[in-house]
Formats: sequence, structure tokens, C-alpha cells
Amino acid sequence: MAMDEGICPETAIDEGLAKGMEDISTLFDDGKIFLPQILMASKAMEAALDVIEPYMKRGDVRLKGVIVMGSVKGDIHSIGKNVCCAMLRGAGFKVVDLGADVSGDTFIAAAKEEGADIIGGSALMTVSLPQQREMVRVFKEEGLSVLTIFGGAPCSEEWVQEIGGDGYSASAGDIVKLVRKLLDQQ
Repeated sequence: MAMDEGICPETAIDEGLAKGMEDISTLFDDGKIFLPQILMASKAMEAALDVIEPYMKRGDVRLKGVIVMGSVKGDIHSIGKNVCCAMLRGAGFKVVDLGADVSGDTFIAAAKEEGADIIGGSALMTVSLPQQREMVRVFKEEGLSVLTIFGGAPCSEEWVQEIGGDGYSASAGDIVKLVRKLLDQQ
């Protein structure tokens, strides 16, 4: 309806989808809704973005940044990553979701191909945490000028600092603020 009524795609995203997802995030953080409601909201938002996307490709909207996301090599869990991707899309970022069990080489190739501003690596299992460290090492070795963010249950702010990452997100509700902050500092 927003596109039919001539509402700017950026306004529809910022004032509609993103605001709705911010409300969803707050409700989730407050324990008033749970993961099934988050997933339903993110699917609805992604469906709306699919409708708006053709208008964005015509140049009506300038995306706020390119984020490449994936669960690190050895980790097949993706629900948290999927919710983070949905939140970032709803906030107007281009998100390239590489899925689960993603190698450092795949992250590098996607970062180069997509012109990524930020790469995010999720780890839900303690045994996959070293892959986050490996990502930072490989990116530095490759000379990529891309910011790295990490999250997942066993991950922490201290861990991300130790491995040389640029940012840590404790939840899907925090990721949009983190990404905006990092991009504003560039």
C-alpha cells in the first residue's frame, strides 16, 4: 500500500518496518513476546521488503550499508543470525546472508563481491568460537578494510576485544545500534 500511495521506500522502511521491528525487539527484551513472535514478525517484514526492493533498485533509496552475515564454520545454528539479518534489513541495510557453517574464504569472497562494510559471524557453540578469531586473522592477512562484528551465546564483549573484532552484539535488538555506531565512526 505504501508504494501504491507514493510513499518513499526509505520512509516506508524507516518509519514503518524498522519502527515495528524496534517495538518487537523491545517486547522481546522485556519478555512480553518470544522467539515464535520474533520469527513471524521478521518473516512479515522480509515479505514487505521483497515488495519494496524493486523500488529501491530503481535508485529511489540509498541503502545505509552492506552487511555480510553468517554462522561461522562448524556451526550449523542460524536462528539468532536470521533474526539479526531481519532486524538489519528492516533498518535499511543491505544484508547478504551466507547461511550456516561458513568458511573464512566464503566470508572474504562475499565481502569483496558485495563491497561489504561489515562482516558478522555468529557462533552458538563454544567449540566454534575459535572460528571467530580465525575470521579476524584471515581478514587482516587478506588486507580487507571491513569491520567485523560477532555474537552468539558463548560470545562476549571481552572475547571480541581479545580476538580483535570491532563489535559485539548481545542480541538481535542490539545489532542495529551497533552497526549504526560502527558505520558512523568510519
